[in-house]
Amino acid sequence: MTPSLIRTPGRTPSNWAAFTAAEPGLARLVEDRFGAFTHHVLATLRKDGSPRTSGLEVRFLDGELWLGMMPHSLKALDLRRDPRFALQANPGPGTGMGGGDVRVSGRAVEVEDGTRKEAYAEEVKPPQPFHLFRTELTEVVRTCVEDDACLVVRVWKPGEPVRTLRRT
Repeated sequence: MTPSLIRTPGRTPSNWAAFTAAEPGLARLVEDRFGAFTHHVLATLRKDGSPRTSGLEVRFLDGELWLGMMPHSLKALDLRRDPRFALQANPGPGTGMGGGDVRVSGRAVEVEDGTRKEAYAEEVKPPQPFHLFRTELTEVVRTCVEDDACLVVRVWKPGEPVRTLRRT
């Protein structure tokens, strides 16, 4: 199956702007969590289907969550072959997990439009040349501890309300 045909049955992916419009409070928490540190962890699928994790910087610009990468990096080649990804926000130092644990999943779509890439490069100033991917979200998850006793997991999927799970 070609990467463009890999879809989650019954779900239409959303970009960051659509997620923000649907769940502005959760979107702000997620952006703040990613903004707290520069480097995060991207999970992709290798050619043989096994997982690969790599460090990555991300940007929220113009209603999109962008993934920029060095040319011919293994993570870029993985995403070209199979666009599915999971992105975990850097938890920070120690065990405090201030702001909770945040993960975004979806598909990465490589930007071929030279004008769009130039606009991104002008704003972000990445080393040249580079790969640029915009994201189509299939899930956003925030996990945190409330009142030192309750694990709270908030899950958003396109077209569905946020589901909140609590565990004591």
